[in-house]
Amino acid sequence: MVASTHWLASAAGMAVLERGGNAFDAAVAAGFTLQVVEPHLNGPGGEVPALFYSADRGEPLTLCGQGVAPAAATIERFRELGHDLIPGTGVLSACVPGAFGGWLLLLLEFGTWRLEDALAFAIDYADNGFPVASGMRLAIDREADLIARWPSSRDLYLPPPEVGSQFRNPTLAVTYRRIVDEARGGSRDEEIERAREIFYEGFVADELHRFCAEEQGLLTRDDLASWRATLEPVVSFDYRGVTVCKTAPWGAGPVALQQLALLDGFDVAGLSETEFVHVVIECAKLAFADRDALYGDAEVPLDTLLSREYNDRRRALVGDGASGEYGPGLGRLPTLVEARPTAGAGAPTRGDTVHLDVVDRWGNMISATPSGGWLYGSPVIPALGWPLGTRAQMFWLEAGLPSSLRPGARPRTTLSPGLALRDGKPWLAWGTPGGDQQEQWAFHVFLRHVDRGLNLQEATDAPEFHTDHLISSFYPRGIQRRSLSVEGRFGPDVIDQLCRRGHAVMVEPDWTLGRVTAVQKADGQLRAAANPRGMQGYAVGR
Repeated sequence: MVASTHWLASAAGMAVLERGGNAFDAAVAAGFTLQVVEPHLNGPGGEVPALFYSADRGEPLTLCGQGVAPAAATIERFRELGHDLIPGTGVLSACVPGAFGGWLLLLLEFGTWRLEDALAFAIDYADNGFPVASGMRLAIDREADLIARWPSSRDLYLPPPEVGSQFRNPTLAVTYRRIVDEARGGSRDEEIERAREIFYEGFVADELHRFCAEEQGLLTRDDLASWRATLEPVVSFDYRGVTVCKTAPWGAGPVALQQLALLDGFDVAGLSETEFVHVVIECAKLAFADRDALYGDAEVPLDTLLSREYNDRRRALVGDGASGEYGPGLGRLPTLVEARPTAGAGAPTRGDTVHLDVVDRWGNMISATPSGGWLYGSPVIPALGWPLGTRAQMFWLEAGLPSSLRPGARPRTTLSPGLALRDGKPWLAWGTPGGDQQEQWAFHVFLRHVDRGLNLQEATDAPEFHTDHLISSFYPRGIQRRSLSVEGRFGPDVIDQLCRRGHAVMVEPDWTLGRVTAVQKADGQLRAAANPRGMQGYAVGR
């Protein structure tokens, strides 16, 4: 089974499985395809975190394809440049592009295919084109003025392509084809390692270094050459017989585990729909406050944050009304900065990320949430065909925080793939795009499936909701207290009751919140679900 946020990526992944590849081969092919067909949501300049279970290794693992801050990226440097926050657009906000190295490490250690074969789908779509989806057209329309300021981006993306028209990026195809050609020869492993060197130490690195120097960026060839993708243990929490696995707190994943630890004290299955939304949102406020105070590429006291004693104390703060408070149980929150929104920055719920899930007949399973390097974040590099990412905007220019900017540190991202085990075996892989809503929308699907008895597709289709009563991870880093966005399908009675509880309810159009996909292995079957929202997600299998 393959499920992803774009039908062409799902089809590419399924083609790999049909031709004998495993889940990791399929994920790599689908991941590279997503860079091409959803360029408004991710690209080669971005990153990829993934959670997976290897049947050969017999354990869940984290793939960290998250690049780090450049050596020259210091709080003092940004202050000298006149910044109180790291900008949401432009090359100054770039970290080391981690997606390429992440996918190659997965392919090298757990896949079976050669890189040339895994990249063939992406190269073909970049070279020969793919049909423009409405989301891509809307993103280009929305940011057309910003894109027009960057000549290389303007030449590629303007005027905005019509929905359904064939879009090509031949320069990207040339870049990937050159990597494949220069890496060819010797064993599969040797080719993959040579391709990594070409990207991070060869012509790609040279071009990135030159471009950043011209654009007053901080990323250098040395930053690229010194970085490697890594494999790490997962962080987990047992909930109702399910072991839920997430990345370490350099990502947002553990905030889901904290929410589970809080909800473990509620009869989630027995709550009315109004109570369900209210209790989940109030617990989310508590968990996200801890995220904003404590998470980062640093030591984080997860044992305490997930302990029964801590969560009994925090759970007592959940009342019948919507809380306007936002305080962590430990640590301190960053100091908010008054900053004006800028073109291309903020509002991550409009989309800026993709997702894919794969399970194969051998029992391998993977959930990956590629992101970064979207087309309106930074200028297209003319010689390569894609822009750098802007993930550094998630650091703080305030010293003394776990997420303070430090050279060589990983930004505390929103990216949060999900993997769940039953009896130590892979059971569910799932996730969604959506910035700070990832550990809300995907989290709600999990609760509706595990606690409230909906099957995967029913849980994905159910009316969605989220709060922005948290410190946004994106420039300009604001907070909207008591906010609650709900799809109109909840109905007037539920919406009215939530308003009476003090939530500042904003009713969103039906079928607009979330893009969750999932795959599952249960009861001797492989299952999958894809999201109807946006009319792009697709699940396929046999």
